[in-house]
Amino acid sequence: MKPVYLLGAIPFVGILGGIFFANRVTPYVLGMPFILFWLVMWVVLIAATMAVIYRLDPANREDPTS
Repeated sequence: MKPVYLLGAIPFVGILGGIFFANRVTPYVLGMPFILFWLVMWVVLIAATMAVIYRLDPANREDPTS
């Protein structure tokens, strides 16, 4: 298993593990209850993390011989 794939575990821990930390309604962040903000924030961070994994994965680089 490549170390870059361990980055994929970060969103899993953030959403599922962080729910216990973020399980409250107040404070409101950007007009959303904190728990909803936490989930929306992790959806955006998941997209960013997957983009980083895609860029770092050598399987996605072009073959210079073709």
